[in-house]
Amino acid sequence: MTGGPTVSIVIPAYNEERTIRACVVAAIEQTVPADEIIVVNNKSTDSTAAMLQALQTEFPDAPLIIIDQNEEQGITPTRNAGFNAATSDVIGRIDSDSILEPEWVAVVKRIFSDETVGAATGPMIYYDMPLRRFGARADDNMRRALLKLTKEYHFVFGSNMAIRGSAWRDIRDHVCNDADKEMHEDVDLGIHLFDRGHRIVYGSKMVSGMSARRLDANPMDYLRYVRRWEKTYDHHKIFNPALRAPMVVFSAVYPLGKLMRQQYLKSLKGGGVGPSAWAG
Repeated sequence: MTGGPTVSIVIPAYNEERTIRACVVAAIEQTVPADEIIVVNNKSTDSTAAMLQALQTEFPDAPLIIIDQNEEQGITPTRNAGFNAATSDVIGRIDSDSILEPEWVAVVKRIFSDETVGAATGPMIYYDMPLRRFGARADDNMRRALLKLTKEYHFVFGSNMAIRGSAWRDIRDHVCNDADKEMHEDVDLGIHLFDRGHRIVYGSKMVSGMSARRLDANPMDYLRYVRRWEKTYDHHKIFNPALRAPMVVFSAVYPLGKLMRQQYLKSLKGGGVGPSAWAG
């Protein structure tokens, strides 16, 4: 599919030397190329910046744009800087440990050919876990079930989402700029999209890989992360119990998921990429 809306991909990055190369290369090597790939470097102190410059040299024809966001530490202002820099009809957003499936841009173009779509999100494949094919089906089923359960405020998952540029310009003065301090910035984004009347859809073929490194956290840190759902909705004075369902689901899968990941990393004899610097 060569027609359809133009697509930018925004990748916020902070100290991601272990994952950024695979992330960017997957974004470049799409069956239908993205019009822009914008990596926003947020005060990285490791070799992230040098690796990005090397990628520009290695892929001189790729639409790879590197910008710095040095005013504030955090994923929300870094995401916003990338969104504001994007010039395409649709702005994709992934994490710096995401690895897009080769058809991702093509699928996004198909989804947003429907002018009523304001944002879209899709399932994940956990590439550093065992039973990846089974896990991908389970993840897809879980996310579709959660979105059906929540009749009003649909989620957009920050590791795999896209937003129409016009929708972003409509909500950018309303989003919570410090959302990642205590809340989930992607859930906050979804709330503002809904409140401004933008339709969010789920696409099962809009697939991205991501790391399960969140499971490496100790139980208290993981619970603190999960409770950000509650804090996000409390902040917005939204008290629909159905919207707390992700807290229950992600809390329930933690013990088994952590055990499976530990066994997987043990089988690799010291593998793993560690928790994100933005994990909180």
